[in-house]
Amino acid sequence: MNNSQYPVARKSGLVVQEVPDEVLVYDLDSNKAHCLNQTAALVWRSCDGRNSVADIAAIVEEQAGGKVTEDFVWLAIDQLSENALLEQQLKADFAGKSRREVMKKIGLASMIAVPVIASLVAPQSALAAASCNCNNPGSCSAASRAGCPSTTNCNGVGQCAP
Repeated sequence: MNNSQYPVARKSGLVVQEVPDEVLVYDLDSNKAHCLNQTAALVWRSCDGRNSVADIAAIVEEQAGGKVTEDFVWLAIDQLSENALLEQQLKADFAGKSRREVMKKIGLASMIAVPVIASLVAPQSALAAASCNCNNPGSCSAASRAGCPSTTNCNGVGQCAP
């Protein structure tokens, strides 16, 4: 069995939040946040190591309600791999065509949204930890909460603020 034909979605080191029509994925290892549109999310969820690219195309076609080709799935897999959202990095099999040619062909023929993953680098965890949340007045020390409205008062909603 060729493993590249049976992709596996990465699950470890990720925080996943499902929202209507998309999936937000935060990669704890790279501090990157990824937004998968509905079709990219369908492909990602279908990458379980048991489904072939053809199987994934059939699953997405059934759930999205439009014609889906293997090129469509490979486009999503290419983006998932590029963003380290698969267990193994995979090279897309576009049968000698460029990604641009495949996107153009899919965009013209598809009745469902082309799979898209939008990514951004999030602040380093040390910067992200500088929040104004607190549990008691002692946790609002000036050293750890320099940007908060108060460094002495933990108010009723758990914020270092008046």
